[in-house]
Amino acid sequence: MPKKTLKNISEIRRFFHTNQEPIYFISATNFNLLGIDEWVKNFKYVNYLDCYDGRHPNVFVPDEQPHAEFQSIEDINNYLLQHKQVDDYTKDRGGKPKFVFLMFDEKTEKLAKQMGAEVWFPKASLRTRVDNKIETVRIGDKAGVPSAPNTLAEVGSWEDLTKLAREAGLGSDLVLQSAFGDSGHTTFFVKDEADFRKHEHEIVGQGEIKIMKRLVCRGSAIEACATRAGTIVGPLMTELVGFKELTPYRGGWCGNEIFPTAFAPKVRNKARELTFRFGEQLKAEGYRGYFELDFLIEEKTGEIYLGELNPRITGASSMTNHAAFAHADAPLFLFHLLEFSGKPFDIDVEELNARWADPDMIDSWSQMVIKHTEDSVDIVTQAPETGIYRMLDDGRVVFDRFDYHRRAVESEKEAFFLRILKPGDYRYEGADLGILVTRGRSMTKKFELDPRARKWIDGVKSAFSARPLPSAAALAEPAFKIL
Repeated sequence: MPKKTLKNISEIRRFFHTNQEPIYFISATNFNLLGIDEWVKNFKYVNYLDCYDGRHPNVFVPDEQPHAEFQSIEDINNYLLQHKQVDDYTKDRGGKPKFVFLMFDEKTEKLAKQMGAEVWFPKASLRTRVDNKIETVRIGDKAGVPSAPNTLAEVGSWEDLTKLAREAGLGSDLVLQSAFGDSGHTTFFVKDEADFRKHEHEIVGQGEIKIMKRLVCRGSAIEACATRAGTIVGPLMTELVGFKELTPYRGGWCGNEIFPTAFAPKVRNKARELTFRFGEQLKAEGYRGYFELDFLIEEKTGEIYLGELNPRITGASSMTNHAAFAHADAPLFLFHLLEFSGKPFDIDVEELNARWADPDMIDSWSQMVIKHTEDSVDIVTQAPETGIYRMLDDGRVVFDRFDYHRRAVESEKEAFFLRILKPGDYRYEGADLGILVTRGRSMTKKFELDPRARKWIDGVKSAFSARPLPSAAALAEPAFKIL
């Protein structure tokens, strides 16, 4: 008997409300897919870190076991899939497990197969190919989505770089990106030879490098989902980048804002059009499902350039999946699950995208990823718990109540804090302390942190206490972020 085709949002919502398939988000934390468990029956989080002290009903955190030092999120996920308690947990709940991840590799795929599970994402090898920043430029070119003025080439020396930039007409103020890695670690701003020498070991011998003209621009992010019915596009969000109060990394992502007038209507509409085009080209490349694009919007001209592709859920996903349109229709990630479920569906993507483009479908929220920004290492002795915090009239930030819903934030005087670092953890430069979610904006119209945001950041940071390390102890900074 043929499966019934889902033909509208109501039927899609009901399908997931009655879902019988066990679906698991396996990652360091559940941050990226906060709240999806309330839309999808039998959706659980399997995490390495317990941000909720055991109080989240759908988060499972196995006991700590000895393991090699983690070098990536993939290592964390592979550790979890080899943990007996995780294996027992999925077996006890029955059914054929479906796994979704923030990051995974070929080893993850093999471990999932051994557990009798399906990975509901494109193959790791395909994700790696399209995630390559050099390949992203080429995919964009095919889709008619322009990148910032650039040239792609191997760089052997300072003289080599200056020649390449001159021939491409890029000037002398450059931004260089290697093929892979977080923008805070693998984006290099080079004005002169001294800048080049500082990063030479990360540029020379690293294969093709993306060499760009440096633009005076605003960063933005937009998430989408490439489905058989067409590419479904979310809202255009601002990005918080490089604020020294939040991150020690120049050019490092440290949050997002979502609000109806984030950019001029012409810019918003253009970004949505380019994202749709890119998604359709991704399908031609064999990729389907959730993805995110960073766009650079030039301040003077309003020109939009492709920055990079993240072929996955991202740090901005919790913003996209909690926007007003998500509550009115369905979170964007549900369409990713639908695409991989095998359930037939036939929806009007053009009509859905037009509805989601309506400013009335977007409410105003901000999230800030707060890192330890000092060049120091110590051990946390006290950390603020996850929950709802209140800002008093004198600017002090105090804990109000436990909750794991960001929607519990009632006004701009409240915020939801998701704790990452807990007592007993090392606190080092770049360590994620936690994520703060507020109603309203965190930046001014000039894209600087506003006074309210600074008070929130100071309040959260002051709630952490730590003791010095024993003199003989040392800790190298991990080369990856867990969010």
